[in-house]
Amino acid sequence: MLSPDAEIENRQRALEAVLAGAGRLLVAFSGGVDSSLLAFAAHRVLGDQMLAVTAVSPSYPEAHRIVALQVVTRFRIPHRFVETFEMQRADYRRNAPDRCYHCKSELFETMDRIAEAEGFDALAYGINQDDTRDFRPGHRAAREHAVRAPLLEAGLSKAEIRDLSRRAGLPTADLPASACLSSRLPYGTEVTIERLNQVEEGEARLRDLGFRQLRLRHHGDLARIEIDPSELARAQRPEMTARIVEAIRPLGFREVEVDPSGYRMGSLNEGLAVGSAKPA
Repeated sequence: MLSPDAEIENRQRALEAVLAGAGRLLVAFSGGVDSSLLAFAAHRVLGDQMLAVTAVSPSYPEAHRIVALQVVTRFRIPHRFVETFEMQRADYRRNAPDRCYHCKSELFETMDRIAEAEGFDALAYGINQDDTRDFRPGHRAAREHAVRAPLLEAGLSKAEIRDLSRRAGLPTADLPASACLSSRLPYGTEVTIERLNQVEEGEARLRDLGFRQLRLRHHGDLARIEIDPSELARAQRPEMTARIVEAIRPLGFREVEVDPSGYRMGSLNEGLAVGSAKPA
């Protein structure tokens, strides 16, 4: 039986072998844990024969953009911001459980145009082994566009990706789970720029209060605040709850509630059939 170090080194070699055979590669890069390792590894293997592409749209938080810039600047990874227009798609704004499919379709269509114009051989994105346990509508778009999944092809789990990220010195190694701002709106609630701005500003204010893992779930006049269970006791102290309400209510909410169940992935999916959407 291999030691943990030997196993992770084998996974790293497998990832590098996948990337070495990919040709000129466009990498979908959000600045999250998975895509940061993918972009880093692709650059190490392919050099300037790869390009990390970050989609900019109203659903992409400024905090993510800052992290993405930190990664590509520090490691000198070839990179480009591109504007995407999923907000112009009625099926995206409608915010049905397949919303992510329409977003990823927009991204991959944009990347396809870059690949065709500039001679890239393949597209890649950061799905990992753990992600296969849940259905994500965006994966259907990846299949339709023949997007490679090097982390999955190498058999890497989320824990292994974090381990390799630490070894590489990536600042994303211990980032909390993240998702686009639209994931804070219940299915059936139209995605609008105003609502996305409310969510982004509200979550920024919560981070300013010292919370790390959180979500602001937008329920119209109600802002439901989910705080990680490890931080929830602090959020529930009367003086802190009052500060949370004071920070969030001026953004346009009549009510602000700290969810006593705390943060859990996919709370807005709880009313859906099992396997119909990926938690966020």
